[in-house]
Amino acid sequence: MNAIAALLTLLSGLALAIGGGWLLSLGGSIYYVAAGIVLLITAFLLFRRRPSALVLYAAFLIGTAVWAFFESGYDWWPLATRLGFFLILGLILLLPGVARPLRSRLESDRRMAANEATNAKAVLAVITVLIAVGALGSIANPTHDVAGELPDAIVSAEPDMGNNASTGDNDWHAYGRTAYGQRYSPLNQITPDNVGKLKLAWTYQTGDIKGEGDTNEFTYQATPIKIGNTLYLCTPHNWVIALDADSGEKKWEYKADVVADGQRQHQTCRGVSYWPGDAGAPAAASAPAAENTAGASDNASAAAPAADTTAATATASTPDSTAACNSRLYLPTATAKLIALDPQTGKVCTDFAENGELDLTHNMPFKQHGYYYSTSPPVVADGKIIVAGAVNDNYDIHSPSGVIRAYDVRSGKLLWNWDSGNPDDTAPFDPNNPDQKYTESSPNSWSVGSADEKLGLVYFPMGNRTPDQLGRYRNEAEEKYSTSVVALNLKNGQVQWVHQFIHHDLWDMDSPAQPSLMDISTQQGVVPSLVVPTKQGDIFVLDRRTGEAVLPVREVKAPQGAIEGERTSPTQPESALNFKPEPLTEAKMWGGTPFDQLWCRIAFKSLRYEGQYTPPSLQGSIVYPGNFGAFNWGGIAVDPKRQVMFGMPLQLAFVSQMVPREELGKDVKMNVGEQGVNSNEGAPYAVNMHPFLSPLGVPCQQPPWGFVTGVDLRTGKIAWKHKNGTVRDLTPLPLPIKMGVPGIGGPMITGSGVVFMGAAVDNYLRAYNLTTGEVLWNARLPAGGQATPMTYLNSKNEQMVVLVAGGHGSIGTKLGDYVMAYKLAQ
Repeated sequence: MNAIAALLTLLSGLALAIGGGWLLSLGGSIYYVAAGIVLLITAFLLFRRRPSALVLYAAFLIGTAVWAFFESGYDWWPLATRLGFFLILGLILLLPGVARPLRSRLESDRRMAANEATNAKAVLAVITVLIAVGALGSIANPTHDVAGELPDAIVSAEPDMGNNASTGDNDWHAYGRTAYGQRYSPLNQITPDNVGKLKLAWTYQTGDIKGEGDTNEFTYQATPIKIGNTLYLCTPHNWVIALDADSGEKKWEYKADVVADGQRQHQTCRGVSYWPGDAGAPAAASAPAAENTAGASDNASAAAPAADTTAATATASTPDSTAACNSRLYLPTATAKLIALDPQTGKVCTDFAENGELDLTHNMPFKQHGYYYSTSPPVVADGKIIVAGAVNDNYDIHSPSGVIRAYDVRSGKLLWNWDSGNPDDTAPFDPNNPDQKYTESSPNSWSVGSADEKLGLVYFPMGNRTPDQLGRYRNEAEEKYSTSVVALNLKNGQVQWVHQFIHHDLWDMDSPAQPSLMDISTQQGVVPSLVVPTKQGDIFVLDRRTGEAVLPVREVKAPQGAIEGERTSPTQPESALNFKPEPLTEAKMWGGTPFDQLWCRIAFKSLRYEGQYTPPSLQGSIVYPGNFGAFNWGGIAVDPKRQVMFGMPLQLAFVSQMVPREELGKDVKMNVGEQGVNSNEGAPYAVNMHPFLSPLGVPCQQPPWGFVTGVDLRTGKIAWKHKNGTVRDLTPLPLPIKMGVPGIGGPMITGSGVVFMGAAVDNYLRAYNLTTGEVLWNARLPAGGQATPMTYLNSKNEQMVVLVAGGHGSIGTKLGDYVMAYKLAQ
């Protein structure tokens, strides 16, 4: 045992001494060199069977504890990885046979040596126990959490605003319940007091699973919609399934002609769109005059409430087509098609476009298969279906356009097109004219849009022009509209206003989330507002009429020094309401053991990092928060009555490295998703972008990495913030230890103040108290719950909560094909 302990100590000392020397040469901490030297001396003494080895190791533990507490404070997870391995090694050194002295011929010498060994072990045992108990006490320290309560008073008595009125309380007609994108339902049958009685009501499996040839980014992010007593949802391969809202039984199924294509960056479908037909559509509003400067008309007429449209219960096991549909579902596909379906039967509405299918590649400058498609449901408003699309990031500088187009909801005729690369020319192109081309690679909107028919405006979160990290290809208009939110006139597509969130974006910080529309009471009166979260951690609250800031926005200095041929903006916008983490330091590096933590420290000192917006570089730059975001497509949920929001901000660093084309080897696998090496064909540099992880696959920056938070939007004050999620599905042992883990997905708020969200990388659906953030209930899921939940009343007047559990390829949660419905136990 002595030899084993000595060898383990020797190897540990060598690793720390060599790695520590490398770190020290980079200007890092001296601790690891010193620790390595002490462990090497300890190993030498152990090989010599000297009890003094144990005393020296006890002194080493004391020094390490002082260093760890100095760097980390009284914070469990940073302390655990700094001290855990060494405390375990200390216990090994206390085992029988370790540091047992060599036998002597003289009994007095043997007794003296035995006493010396006993005393040394006693010293080491006391020190080990004291440090372990002291560190364990930090588990109870609520580091990183902010305790508090959101105001629970009803601020707005207005029942429903604008085009919200047509949905009714019982249904869920759009991705965010209405075109306002609030992800809020007034239903209040499930309350903080009874949510613990929720039970699984039914489960449906779609049968659509990842297959051979599918892209790595295979994800299931669908939020069903509910009309009448039918749920409608899509699957990653663009099947549409209609389910009975009471029982989950299938009514009909439609399968689009979508096959695996490894050239797609994503294989997902977030939802379908619904048009209630002429009888159920709100009256058209008069749109504000088209102009390119801020300022919108306040004279738009109010939209009239509409009658609910109930889907029929007829089934169609093999739907074909029908000439006309009184109401419609619209399915965007991974093959760049938009398909109109009859909600009652699932048959294709052949009077829409070409036999029910609209080819969205018309007038595109380039048409590489798999490079352009819609992952998010289009916006239906003002008799139009308004379609945006995803363009593969960083595959080719000559890519399809990010154009946003409005088509007649009945015929599919193109009514206007807004191309951010050519924003003033919104007159519809002729789809049959090969000479009319949209701008190549122009900034796109891959997420979900929102609409206010009362104001006559539609709002889109805008991405960046590909390549994301190279700005030399952008024209003046593309610079203006990249990484922003834009308000377009519903009537003709002209820009009403734009508000940019990053100037000259070099970090792939696309605006990822659907804007949430609500009215906010301010000291100046009630302001029709738009709330939009960003990847960089800001929450922008804007007047949705003009784009002007409701909560203050300032310009802050940004790091400079881009690669040759590029530039950086001297300043960047920052909202007064933000969840930007503290800048990284070497002391904030982490890892599962001291050794991969040392690796992370070396990597941190080797990479370029000067705070947020450090420009991409040849050596590699740390992007923090990373392009995974502080917020992503799941966005936030808002309660328009209490005027508060619930969100899930993340803190996860990425690395962005520009790779000269001549340095790309033949064995480099490229274009396998957003992460990894993407080729930027036609550009002098490829880009290698990936999470900043240790060799063990854990984040290099210390936890927590994920939170839930509540904000009073009237004041912009963060009322509470708590770590979210456990390591239950991240470690070999299924331990539900609350750590604050990453996630992707969105929340949903109910009228009783209960919030539902899955999203985290542990497979749970949780219910939270909106007022305090307390977890009230959770349910184990059979796969990752990365979709956003929804709620409705079924025909028996029972409130149901539904979540799709299908996992997410890029964050590694378990894939599946489940639709899970919950209701209160009777």
